[in-house]
Order: sequence, then structure tokens, then C-alpha cells
Amino acid sequence: MKFSFKNDYSEGCHPNILQALLRHNLDQQAGYGEDEYSLQAKELIKEKIKKSDSDIYFVSGGTQANLIVISSVLRPYQCAVSASTGHILNNETGAIEATGHKILSIEKEDGKLTAEDIIPVLESHKNVPHQVMPKLVYISNSTELGTIYTLKELEKLSAFCKENDLYLFMDGARMGHGLTSEISDLTLEKVAELTDVFYLGGTKNGALIGEAIVINNQELQPDFAFNIKQKGALLAKGRLLGIQFLELMKNDLYFELAKHANQQAMKIKNAMKERGVEFLSDTYTNQIFPILRNDLIQKLSEKFEFYVWKKIDENFSAIRLITSWNTEDEPVNDFIEILKSEL
Repeated sequence: MKFSFKNDYSEGCHPNILQALLRHNLDQQAGYGEDEYSLQAKELIKEKIKKSDSDIYFVSGGTQANLIVISSVLRPYQCAVSASTGHILNNETGAIEATGHKILSIEKEDGKLTAEDIIPVLESHKNVPHQVMPKLVYISNSTELGTIYTLKELEKLSAFCKENDLYLFMDGARMGHGLTSEISDLTLEKVAELTDVFYLGGTKNGALIGEAIVINNQELQPDFAFNIKQKGALLAKGRLLGIQFLELMKNDLYFELAKHANQQAMKIKNAMKERGVEFLSDTYTNQIFPILRNDLIQKLSEKFEFYVWKKIDENFSAIRLITSWNTEDEPVNDFIEILKSEL
């Protein structure tokens, strides 16, 4: 059986979560997220972000989180701004557009937005009331290309959004990987301080399913639960999500798992760099995009699964490799050995 580097959710969940689900399986609890595990998990998250006035909601997945947040905070004539690589643009089947909200795309090779990128968008949308109104800036950390925001970059972007009356929403499907990157100077506390809304992704970091939406802007908090329910995201057995996030937040398991995934990816990246391999983007998280000969890609695909991300020319292509919280040394070492024999 081939080992998969295709994504970071091929496995089930961390054993701690499975054991906790089994341990509490027969406990009777209130429904719809009012169970004691969900309430405890929310308090733990508030402690970690040092914001007791933030509201937290658990939903099942990233697309669901993006859809609910964006559709609930925007008025019908308002729109979102995203990098061209943004998940909401490329991998959510028009979910945002289906709610009646346009997404304005900005071409970015590194997947990150800056104030300078957004200024032309604002300048070109002043024909009131004939054009949509840019109102929400959507970013990801880590991005869809594995890159991350520095503290300075996020501070500048946050200040710009406040000055221009824009909401700043951070997709955190791989938040753990972004914050535990070896070059990151950003913290969860700072993310909460600098964004209006963000979410902590569990699906790609040790959970069976689940994302934790964190609403920091108090203007966006009233009636948010109605949107959760209306979009079919309010689980009757909310404990399923609460138990998972309680386990992930305990003893910083969430960050330990992400750090491990990053380290495994860096082993492969460093082995490639030693042999002169170039990359589509310079990443320090669990996603890497090496540019390899097509014949080598074919040989690697005999033992491993991964995505061929982009054709460079007739001889070379970029592939995407993703490591997970459960990626062990053996497949990583096997992958590196094949590289050594061919490069």
C-alpha cells in the first residue's frame, strides 16, 4: 500500500481523542454544544488567547466555517477580498458565491495579502452604489501554499483593515502548523488580538472532525448562533466536537501535533535542498512544493501518493507534499532514500 503525502487528514484522530470519546460515551449531556466538554473546551481556548470576551463555536469543517462566517457578517451588497490562492476561491465549490457574496481576487504568488495589495481594490470600487462593497479580508495561516504571516505583517494588515472599516478573517485550517513553524514569531494570543474572526482547525491536526470559530469583534457576536443553526452546523450531539477540542487544548497537544508535522516536512525539504532541488515557494510548515524531474516524480509515485501541483516545463513539475501529526520516520526516510539515489 502506498504511503500518502496527499493531505494531513488521511488518518483518523489522535488516540487521546478516541479514548476520551469512548470514556465519555455513555455520559448523558445537554445537546447543541451545551455539554460540559464543549463549555470546558471553550474556556480553555479563551485562556490560551487571553480574551474572555471572545465567542467560540464548534463546527464540523473548514468550508462550513468559512461559509458561515462570511455569509453572516456581510450584508447582501458586500464582498470578500482574497488572495488568488485562497481556499474560498479554489476549493469550496462556489460556497461563498452561493450565499450571494462576490469574492474579489488578488494575484499573489506567495498566498499572502498586504495592505498595498488591497488598496487598488478599494480604489476601483468607489462607484457607489453600482459596485459591490469590499468589506471582509480573507487570509489563511498557514496559507494554501504553506507560507505564513509574521507578526509585523499581520499587525500592518490589521491596522489597515481597521483604518478602512474592513473585517479581517483568518482561515485557521492549518493554524497549528503556521504558529509552530520554526520561523514563526506569531502567537495565538496575537492572532486573537489582531483579527475580527479566526478559527482553529482540528480536522487537519489530530481531530476526527471539527473547527473552532473564534469571534473577537463584539459587534459580530450577537445572533451568530442563528447562522450556525440555519446553515445546518449546530450538531445535536455537540459533545462530539467539544470532547475533541478539550483533548487538543489540554497540555498544548494541538501545537505538539502541528510541530511534529512541520518537522517531518522539513526533513524532506532539507534533504532536497542539499541536492539542489528548487521549490515553488519557500515554506517552513507541513506543506512543501519541490520542483522535480518528471521521471523522478513517476518513480516516487510508485511508492507514495502526492499531488502534481503545477507543470513547470516538459521536463519538470512541482509536486505538493503534506505531512501530518501521524507521519512517522519510516516513510519520510524511504522517500529521502529514493531522492538520494536519483539526485
